[in-house]
Amino acid sequence: MNVRTIVSGLLLVAAGSASAAVKIGQPAPDFTGTDSNGQQQTLSSYRGKFVVLEWTNHDCPYVRKHYGAGNMQAQQRDAADAGVVWLSVISSAPGQQGHVEPSKANELTRSRDAAPHAVVLDPSGDIGRSYDARTTPHMYIVDPNGTLVYQGGIDSITSADQDDIPNARQHVRIALNELLSGAPVSQAVTRPYGCSVKY
Repeated sequence: MNVRTIVSGLLLVAAGSASAAVKIGQPAPDFTGTDSNGQQQTLSSYRGKFVVLEWTNHDCPYVRKHYGAGNMQAQQRDAADAGVVWLSVISSAPGQQGHVEPSKANELTRSRDAAPHAVVLDPSGDIGRSYDARTTPHMYIVDPNGTLVYQGGIDSITSADQDDIPNARQHVRIALNELLSGAPVSQAVTRPYGCSVKY
């Protein structure tokens, strides 16, 4: 059982998490969802490419940490430059914190100068639950064969303080660099941290 600390309505997952729903080395759950531009996004359509899945909630302080510092956007752009598909997923239910309509999702992408390949809207929570996404952010990497090769946090310091980013191990960036160089991921499961996904 994970040790969880609840502070001001935020959920910080403070112990290692290996999801029962998804496992490293197993096929990543396929899904089809509508993105903020009304297009269908299907995971299996990206076979042959690495795919990063980023669960997000713009009102979460932990998400604001990485977007406010430009860390998330920098990783999105570096991933795109390497031919990696980056999908941001919003699983907040209607009426819950972080739920947005498509126009608001696009406004957030523009105003934050973000660069995901697409923002997938998951108000039913079906995609999030299939991955056992628990926090925002919660990060996953799928390899070109459709296999899950990373799940966990974006980095190693579980705080909402931007000043901690330079001192943290950047789990997702390191995992992608390893994969793109043909090496296995050295830390395939790490601690996800942030706000609870508002299903």
